[in-house]
Amino acid sequence: MISIRRTARNGRDIGRRARRPSRLSAARGMLLLALLSLPALVAPIAAAQPARTPPPPVDDFVARPRIVVLSDIGNEPDDQMSLVRLLLYSNELDIEGLIAATSTWQKTATHPETMHALIRAYSEVRSNLLLHAPGWPTAASLDAVVQPGQPGYGMAATGKSSPGSRELAAAILRNDPRPLWICLWGGANTLAQALIDLRQSLPRDQLDARLRNLRVSSISDQDDAGPWIRREFPSIVYIVTPSEPNSTNYYAATWTGISGDRYYRNGEGADFSSVTNVWLDANIRSKGPLGAKYPRYMFIMEGDTPSYLSLIPNGLDSAMHPDWGGWGGRYLWLQPYGELHPIWTQGGDEFARTTTQDAVLGIDGREHISDQATVWRWRSAFQRDFAARMDWTIHDFAHANHPPVVIVNGQDGEAPIELDVKAGQTVSLDASASHDPDHQPLTFHWFLYPEAGLATDHGAEVTLDGADGAVAHARAVSACRPMWIAGLVPCHGEGVMHIILAVTDDGTPELTAYRRVIVHVRAEK
Repeated sequence: MISIRRTARNGRDIGRRARRPSRLSAARGMLLLALLSLPALVAPIAAAQPARTPPPPVDDFVARPRIVVLSDIGNEPDDQMSLVRLLLYSNELDIEGLIAATSTWQKTATHPETMHALIRAYSEVRSNLLLHAPGWPTAASLDAVVQPGQPGYGMAATGKSSPGSRELAAAILRNDPRPLWICLWGGANTLAQALIDLRQSLPRDQLDARLRNLRVSSISDQDDAGPWIRREFPSIVYIVTPSEPNSTNYYAATWTGISGDRYYRNGEGADFSSVTNVWLDANIRSKGPLGAKYPRYMFIMEGDTPSYLSLIPNGLDSAMHPDWGGWGGRYLWLQPYGELHPIWTQGGDEFARTTTQDAVLGIDGREHISDQATVWRWRSAFQRDFAARMDWTIHDFAHANHPPVVIVNGQDGEAPIELDVKAGQTVSLDASASHDPDHQPLTFHWFLYPEAGLATDHGAEVTLDGADGAVAHARAVSACRPMWIAGLVPCHGEGVMHIILAVTDDGTPELTAYRRVIVHVRAEK
């Protein structure tokens, strides 16, 4: 029998998925026992042990995430580029702080005036944006949350609160059950100051309750405050590839998949055409007052944007759990060398194929496997979406394009659909009720995402029939996918497979919306 996990009308998952303990550690333990007779193999497997503490539970679906940005804007063009894009999605997010910060690249100055200038350009196009969707904040409300952060570099500049740290502390204290996402585009010392102040003013239990609601998404470490925060406040959910506070480790970071192919020479297989200055001139900079504020890049386009790309509601909803993967990349719950506790980061175990690499078909027709591919695999879609929203700033509804509305098995909205099946069973996935607000024809593509969701479950083996139609059929072959050495570890418990539906319209530019179906496969008894 196939069971559908209940999802409330507002999209909140009220099934048992979020409360499941990790099975990966148990499987790893069985693996080590099986390898005791193979001493040459034990050492490398043991060295790749995952975090001993289970990852945080899956967050409830949130249609409108809360966000605070700390940006070293004014250092070089990419922060300004990222803020232009963020403003174009401000109807989908609750922006509770725009903090001008320092970083290793800008140690003695902050530039809130640049943020205000971009908001002024946004104010010129807001009335046109309202023709396309509700919810756009006023320019005055955005200006009100722009503040300067710590005036100097790193932890040496903490000890005295700043307008930015006070704004951030107020957001942390706000009585709101939704997670608060803090996106670090520069240094983290303003966040460190806010936490210092809160630790001094709140009882420990109240502070811990507030910190459990924080989600920090950091573009590497751009000062010494990030490592300090992770040591001092281990309960904060942190997404980062720890690094020296300079660019020597950037080429390996997941976030460079946004557009770093040529500068960092790490994007083999990626389609670079939609992140060139030529494409950006034609599709972004030439379109109205806000587009005119989008500068040409010096190194790469929008290196900071991946910190919030996964928060944009598009049906992938990877913000609910970073190992699910989405526009902002995919991460695993691991304890990197030098860190005192686990974080969401890069790495993993090749034996079990539980890593932060995605295997993606490149523009050259070959499969490419990398951390950066977890971002660039979606590039054409998120760039076309960006271009369409810039069109919204200058055209009315009838002369612009809007993304499809995806409905699967009668369930609308964007929250994931979860199914329980037994090995050997087949489930039908019907998206024929999907439609386009501009009355354009739709194309459908279902695909397996085998790398997704492996922080708390092992992978299941599932096949798909009818992948390019409105109705597909998923067959649960087994609760376990083979590891590097097939049959070495017995298959126990439930496995998982994520299926992604991409629905694309026929507009200009073509727009894609998604729906995630999570299939939990139970072994045959």
